[in-house]
Amino acid sequence: MAGPLRHEGRRMQDRDYPTLSEAIRIWARIGLLSFGGPAGQIALMHRILVEEQRWLGEKRFLHALNFCMLLPGPEAMQLAVYIGWLMHRTLGGLIAGVLFVLPGMVAIMGLSWIYALYGDVGPIEALFFGLKAAVLAIVVQAVIRIGSRALKNTAMMGIAAASFVAIFVFGVPFPLIILAAGLIGFIGARQGLPAFQGGGGHGKVGQAEVDDADTLLGEESPEHTQVNRGWAFRISAVFLIFWLAPVALLFALFGPANVFAQIAGFFSVMAVVTFGGAYAVLAYVAQEAVQNFGWLAPGEMLDGLGMAETTPGPLIMVTQFVGFMGAFRDANGLSPLVAGTLGGLLTTWVTFMPCFLWIFLGAPFIERLRDNQVLSAALTAITAAVVGVILNLAVWFGLHVIFAEVRTIGGFGLDLDVPVFTSINPAAAALALAAIVAVFRFKLGPVKVLAGCAIAGLALHVAGLA
Repeated sequence: MAGPLRHEGRRMQDRDYPTLSEAIRIWARIGLLSFGGPAGQIALMHRILVEEQRWLGEKRFLHALNFCMLLPGPEAMQLAVYIGWLMHRTLGGLIAGVLFVLPGMVAIMGLSWIYALYGDVGPIEALFFGLKAAVLAIVVQAVIRIGSRALKNTAMMGIAAASFVAIFVFGVPFPLIILAAGLIGFIGARQGLPAFQGGGGHGKVGQAEVDDADTLLGEESPEHTQVNRGWAFRISAVFLIFWLAPVALLFALFGPANVFAQIAGFFSVMAVVTFGGAYAVLAYVAQEAVQNFGWLAPGEMLDGLGMAETTPGPLIMVTQFVGFMGAFRDANGLSPLVAGTLGGLLTTWVTFMPCFLWIFLGAPFIERLRDNQVLSAALTAITAAVVGVILNLAVWFGLHVIFAEVRTIGGFGLDLDVPVFTSINPAAAALALAAIVAVFRFKLGPVKVLAGCAIAGLALHVAGLA
C-alpha cells in the first residue's frame, strides 16, 4: 500500500488532483466551520467536498457515510477520516481527522479552564443557566428528528419504547441495550421478518447531487483502496498500540482506583460500544460519569454539552470536559488545572484514536459490507433503540434543569429518577419552554437558540430571578 499517489493523469474540467497542502487547507476550513452537530457537519462536508470541490460524487459520499454509521463513535469525524484516506491515503486520513477535531479540542479546553476557575461567579453561572435550557430544547429536537427517520413501523417503535424503559426505569447499561437491539435486528433479518428488511442510513444530504463520473476521483476506486490483508493487520496493530498501550500503562502504574486509569478505561470502552451518534453517547456518559464515577454533577454535564454545541467539532468533544472535571477534582497531588488538562487530553486521545483504527481497518472492506442486509437490519434496530436512549437523555436533562431536587426510587430492579415537584425552578421552566418554542415554532438554529438563552440567563441574573 506504500508508494506515491498515482493521480497525475486524472483531471476533471482542467483541474489537477489536489496536493496534500491544498487538502490541508480544505480540511482546516471544514474543521473551523463544523458547528451544528453531526447533521450540520455532514451537510458542510457535502457542500465543500462534493458540491464545491467535486472531489467525489453523491454515491461515493453516501456509501462512505452509511459505512461510518455502522461504526461506534462520531460518524461525521469518521467520514472525514474516510474521505481523507480515499483522497490521500493514510496520511490524508490522519490530517482530515486531526483537523476536524483540533479546533473543538482547543476551544473546549479553554472553556474548561474558565469553567473550573470562574464557573461559580455570578455572570458565568448565569450564562450556563441559560445554556442548559437551550441544550434541553436541542436534545428534544434530536429525539424527534431521529425518531421520525428511524421509527418506520411498530417493531421499531417497540424497540425504542423498550430501550427507554430499560434505561430510564431500570438503569440498564447502554452497551447492553445496543447489543440487544443489534441482536434483535440480526435475528429479525435472518428470519426474513418484513419489519427488518429496510436498511438504515441517510438519504440525500446536500442541495445538489453530483455524479461520481464528474468528480476528481471518478467512478473507479483508487488503487490504494483495494483490500490488502497484510496492510490491514499492520495498521491495526499500530493504532491498537497507540490506543491501548497508554491505558495499560496507567493501570499498571497506578491501579484501577486512580482517576486517570478510570478515565482511560471508561472512555476506551465507550469508544467501542457507543453506536448511534453523539446524543446516545451522552446518555451513556451521563449515566456513568455522573451517577457511577461522580466526576461531575448533572447540571455540569449540561454545561459541558452547551460548550460542545457552541464550538466547532464533534459534539462528543463534551467528553473532554468530563475528563477534565474528573481529574481536576481528583488531582492526586498534581495542580488541579494540570491534572484537569491531562485528564481532558487523555479522554480525547482514547475517544478518537479508535476512530482512525475503525476506518483504516474497515474501509478497504467496505464493498463487502455495502449490500449486507443483515448488518443493515442490525443498524436499523440499533438506531431505533438509540431513539429511546436519547429520549431518556432528554427526560433526565429536563428533570435536572427544571427541578432543584430529584430523588431515586429503588428496589425490585428499579432505578427511577422522579422530581420533587415543590422544588420546581419557575425561571428555568419558563426559559426551557421559550427555547422549545424557538426551536419548533420559529425553526431557529442551535447557535441562535444557545446565544439567545445565554443572554436571557444573564438578564434573569441581573433582575435577581436566577
